[in-house]
Amino acid sequence: MASNTEGGRSFSRRDQLLRIQSEVQKRWEEHKVFDANPGNKPPEPGEKFFGNFPYPYMNGLLHLGHAFTVSKLEFAAAYHRLRGCNVLLPFAFHCTGMPIKASADKLAREVRQFGNPPVFPSTEEDSTIEAVEESKPEDGSVVAPDKFKSKRSKAVAKSGGNKSQWEIMRSFGLSDSDIAKFQDPYHWLTYFPPLAKEDLKAFGLGCDWRRSFITTDMNPFYDSFVRWQMRKLKGMGKIVKDMRYTIYSPLDGQPCADHDRASGEGVQPQEYALIKMEIIPPFPPQLKVLEGRKVYLAAATLRPETMYGQTNCWVLPDGKYGAYEINETDVFIVTQRAALNLAYQKLSRVPEKPTCLLELTGHDLIGLSLKSPLAFNETIYSLPMLTILTDKGTGIVTSVPSDSPDDYMALQDLKSKPALRSKFGVKDEWVMPFQVIPIINIPEFGDVSAEKVCTDLKIKSQNDKDKLAEAKRLTYLKGFTDGTMLVGEFKGKKVQEAKPLIRNELLETGQAVMYSEPEKKVMSRSGDECVVALTDQWYITYGETEWKEKAEDCLASMMLYSEETRHGFEHTLSWLNQWACSRSFGLGTHIPWDEQFLVESLSDSTLYMAYYTVAHLLQNGDMYGSDTSSVKPEQMTDEVWDYVFGVGPVPKTDIPASLLNKMKEEFEFWYPFDLRVSGKDLIQNHLTFCMYNHTALLPKEQWPRGFRCNGHLMLNSEKMSKSTGNFRTLRQAIEEFSSDATRFSLADAGDGMDDANFVFETANSAILRLTKEIAWMEEVLVADSCLRAGPLTTYADRVFANEINIAIKSAGQHYNDFMFRDALKVGFYDLQAARDEYRFSCGAGGMNRDLLWRFMDVQTRLITPICPHYAEHVWKNILKRDGFVVNAGWPMADAPDLILRRANKYLQDSIALMRKLLQKQVSGPKKAKKGAPATPAEENKLTVGLIYVSEQYDGWKEECLRILRTKFDSAKGSFAPDQEILEALRGSAVGKDANFKNILKLCMPFLKFKKDEVRLVGLQALDLKLPFGEIEVLQENSDLIKRQLGLELVEVLSASDDAACSKAGPHISLLTQNPPSPGNPVAVFLSKSEFSTGCSQNGA
Repeated sequence: MASNTEGGRSFSRRDQLLRIQSEVQKRWEEHKVFDANPGNKPPEPGEKFFGNFPYPYMNGLLHLGHAFTVSKLEFAAAYHRLRGCNVLLPFAFHCTGMPIKASADKLAREVRQFGNPPVFPSTEEDSTIEAVEESKPEDGSVVAPDKFKSKRSKAVAKSGGNKSQWEIMRSFGLSDSDIAKFQDPYHWLTYFPPLAKEDLKAFGLGCDWRRSFITTDMNPFYDSFVRWQMRKLKGMGKIVKDMRYTIYSPLDGQPCADHDRASGEGVQPQEYALIKMEIIPPFPPQLKVLEGRKVYLAAATLRPETMYGQTNCWVLPDGKYGAYEINETDVFIVTQRAALNLAYQKLSRVPEKPTCLLELTGHDLIGLSLKSPLAFNETIYSLPMLTILTDKGTGIVTSVPSDSPDDYMALQDLKSKPALRSKFGVKDEWVMPFQVIPIINIPEFGDVSAEKVCTDLKIKSQNDKDKLAEAKRLTYLKGFTDGTMLVGEFKGKKVQEAKPLIRNELLETGQAVMYSEPEKKVMSRSGDECVVALTDQWYITYGETEWKEKAEDCLASMMLYSEETRHGFEHTLSWLNQWACSRSFGLGTHIPWDEQFLVESLSDSTLYMAYYTVAHLLQNGDMYGSDTSSVKPEQMTDEVWDYVFGVGPVPKTDIPASLLNKMKEEFEFWYPFDLRVSGKDLIQNHLTFCMYNHTALLPKEQWPRGFRCNGHLMLNSEKMSKSTGNFRTLRQAIEEFSSDATRFSLADAGDGMDDANFVFETANSAILRLTKEIAWMEEVLVADSCLRAGPLTTYADRVFANEINIAIKSAGQHYNDFMFRDALKVGFYDLQAARDEYRFSCGAGGMNRDLLWRFMDVQTRLITPICPHYAEHVWKNILKRDGFVVNAGWPMADAPDLILRRANKYLQDSIALMRKLLQKQVSGPKKAKKGAPATPAEENKLTVGLIYVSEQYDGWKEECLRILRTKFDSAKGSFAPDQEILEALRGSAVGKDANFKNILKLCMPFLKFKKDEVRLVGLQALDLKLPFGEIEVLQENSDLIKRQLGLELVEVLSASDDAACSKAGPHISLLTQNPPSPGNPVAVFLSKSEFSTGCSQNGA
């Protein structure tokens, strides 16, 4: 067969893995290897493993980011299956929510506007494309003023985040005729889930596909399950209708939860008190049209307790403002953005549509005389401030220079700079008479904290942003926690006590109103900027005290594999409050008691892991739950669901008792689930909701046992991004690298909460490694009769057998701890390195046949969770084993001999050191002179190695080690101070030696060397001798040493034997200058003639 080539590069090795993968997957499917069935009795601990993954959203193809998180579950499940566990790994597909509907609607708009297929403008045109009217939701929700107005060219439509939906669909490889079908949102549900299933099968996911399903009412069984769940929660008082602030999409006309957002996930509403600063008549000419109304500059504040100290208010001179009609009498002057938020909070004469009576700039507002709530100054003026941000608050800012460093410096700038006042037309009487008013005492900062901190930090002007930020950091929190009110009705009270009281008083007396806006910018998936709306809708009462305590109990008992993960859950539980669970737009299950609403996408996905246990019995293997089942959806009443999930008695039903009991048995066998794997971004919503719902609806013994969270995936050390092209779908990765090489690189990418890195070179290297390993094993089969038979007799045999045992134990521990990169290292890389070392160490005696077959068996099993197709091929076609390796059992191992491993490391390190000593001795003390012969004469060639060993420390070194042991604190992992060690040395037998001063010069560097060595290898560095015989190890491996160093003769000698030392002849200085010590032998190399001379002299 010809090699598949592309651009001169051969892909034959990759194609070999693809062929193997196809053959193996066919066998798995034929034998239903991954179908999971419960046992006949409840499982003992460790006998079953139920792991799951948050079902992916079906508005596109699965990508490598999905595969990375799925791989954590897949590797864990495969490990447990391999060790004999009954494993359930199901997979489903999420279609609930608004993204699919929004994309379908966007396609429909493009077809209406540009034709089918759309012909987008090819050049920028002077006229804008008007589509505002078309894009208005039917319920009349306002659309952002510039929404769907563009001068976008076709080229622009193809680039970046501004792609048309049609171009996005083309990027999936769809034809124009196929794309048109996606105007129907339900077409997405029939197209993408089967593709995702295909890709996951190609990936080798060990999934029980009988249990797959899609969400939404398109699947009547899942729809029934979610309705039961919602009714159950409402019956327990955990779903209530309430008027609350929520992030809201004006374009979609409904709340915008985390999964409905293109950006701003996790952002919450920020509540302010909106201070009503009334403009005192007569109005200036620019405001004349507003006469007869009560007109207010409305300033958002988080610090209502400081209002007593107002000296002025601030506006941004070049800022754009408007006078917005709030009701029949009141007008607020704010930014357009703030007005839009107010309109959705019942603070607009026309609900959800801000009415602007007059457009203004900040210049128009400078110099207005104002009456402000609580201010001791009866009249204050609006003044210019250059640092106001109009994307936060209302663009109007109260000024309290006693406690705000920004206000203090801006006021000082105006007072001290006549030119600045002149530039903005500010009259002296608006500024100069106003002094700082002490209102709060803060320990360390006194009664006027802003003035003191600005002086301390030497802040020069309002433009010194970094220093002002530091000034606020130093004073704001301390003012709240430690400050005391000096004025007002609550004089003498702590600020943290007074703040809510003052705020309530302002609201109750009508001097302020509540105002809320997103903490940060939030963009919906429909493309509009979200506001905060005051909505009357259904909420789940997360955060309720007793329920929260149950969730905390659940968390405390769970395995989370990372302290960072635990802290993330603890933080989320500390702030999570009522969650809006209803939507009016999108796909999903209707709220059972209020059919105008749908259950939102983060609320129908909190308990569905329980549905997996019975899905195959209800749906008969059809993910859509169509009419192939013997059970009808209407038969799944609340009473039936209660019974199946163990929270209700036997129901009255016409479902056969055998089937009903089978469902209950399935649930009780598999539940609770053992592991849910997820990206860390779901801690703040989905995973915490999962805990809450389980604790509410199921008994404690069915609560989740474990979550494992991971970071995001980078490709080749860069962020994965479609717009930059640094992106791969799962399908593309499999086609490019094969499934096993993709899985190999995913395992190598990383296991912690930090972002991992999928490296293409690692995947390509895996292709080479796996195929070369297959070729090597085939060579072993051919040479089988030439291998050494019989028991393990050599040192190399024992070392290699020991390395196999170590790999089995270590890889098992790493798999169990979900540290897959480490499992790959010890079970594949390290084991192959041990095999290569064994091949070299065996020499003429050859490798042991049984040991090589054990290696091939063990390595195949250890790599199975990560590269199962490769492993199955080896298992069946090379090792000729029956059955499937995926459930062949974890290999047995003897207890690892760590002393033998240490002895082998000593051997290998010693050979490396000897090689350096030989090279040094051959090259001599100086470089050869020009013209000198490059190589020594044959008779002078160094072919004899004398290896000198000192197996035990004695004398002053022994005493030093004894003292260091007594002066080491194991609990702290540190030594006593040097002075204390020195005093102990002086008090020892060495200290009494007449030559102590000279000995001390030797002791000090030795003590330092040994202390440093302890930090590297532990207390074993202080042993007087190694736990094995050095001479014995070196003598047993003398043939290996000869081969490695190219010597003809090797002798291992004791450095304490004078006669042995004399054999070094003229090279004795090498021994005396660098004497051996335990673990550090010294080799001296001689020519044959030198060795013969030395031997004859010793013999004389």
